[in-house]
Amino acid sequence: MKAIFDGTVIRLGKDGCSLYEQSGYGRMEKEGIRLSPQEALYLLHRQKIEVAGYSFDTLFSEFADQRNFMRSFLVYRDLRERGYVVQPGPHDFRVFRRGEKPGTGESLYLVRVLSERDPIHFGKLIEEVVTSRNMRKQYVLAVVDDEEELTYYEIKLQKLADACSDVSELPSFDAMLTGKSAMVRVPAHSGLEQAGYGKRLDAERLMLAPVELLYLMGKGTVLLKKGSEPVSPDKFLALASEADRELTLKHTVYTELRGHGFTPRTGYKFGHHFRVYCGKNVHSDLLVHAVEKEATLPMSVISRSVRMAHSVKKKMFFGAVHSSGIQFVEFARIKL
Repeated sequence: MKAIFDGTVIRLGKDGCSLYEQSGYGRMEKEGIRLSPQEALYLLHRQKIEVAGYSFDTLFSEFADQRNFMRSFLVYRDLRERGYVVQPGPHDFRVFRRGEKPGTGESLYLVRVLSERDPIHFGKLIEEVVTSRNMRKQYVLAVVDDEEELTYYEIKLQKLADACSDVSELPSFDAMLTGKSAMVRVPAHSGLEQAGYGKRLDAERLMLAPVELLYLMGKGTVLLKKGSEPVSPDKFLALASEADRELTLKHTVYTELRGHGFTPRTGYKFGHHFRVYCGKNVHSDLLVHAVEKEATLPMSVISRSVRMAHSVKKKMFFGAVHSSGIQFVEFARIKL
């Protein structure tokens, strides 16, 4: 089949309509079909069409100056080679279920193409996932690294399940301020420890981390004192934030997790704010990192986070904090 490129658009005559009808290539027009650059190059490379005056190399050169074209073509080619029908979509691509195509089936994925160094803006990401969800599609990031290898990530907005574990009422305790944390005199295997708080210093003393202390003070479970003087939650927050500028953010996410019956503990050894337990599970189920909703993180950082979580058989959540609440965003590698 012969196509014509006028410097802007690539078109096939009516003999090209079979490509649309059989395999979902292009957009139907009165005189035939119009191909996207990615479609035209892929068909040219597969020797399905000819473009007058152009080889694959020269046509590729025509499009190469378009922003992000190389990575876009690589993703398009990979999806086609996997047996999917792919068309331009609300994000970058709309991908149909295997065996389905426009007119006879529904698209399954909405795909956004990124490089490994592109920033992830959580506010924008959440908006795009919501759009996909409203369209009943799965939102997928297709990430191209510096060696032109592809990795696919499914992004979900998760709601925490309630009553993950029984939350029993705790008696009140006095705590003594010790630097940026606090010490509580309680016997071993106390209710605090059973509920997943603190680190035992010795048989009589339990050390509470700042985020635990803030939560328990807010619940009225712990009264913090420095000497004989009480210390308010606001005063302690200001004091502890001098050493940890993320404390307010972490406290917000910690409080949300505790409110759903989860047990958050430090996730430092995994490179994140919290490792999170559900019920009486011996191993944690989630890694959770708190971020501002308007924050940005490089895709390479998120990739390392997901790899770490998967290697220890946990899910990777980012808790995006904003004025109206917290949106938990799950990143998971998938094989299409």
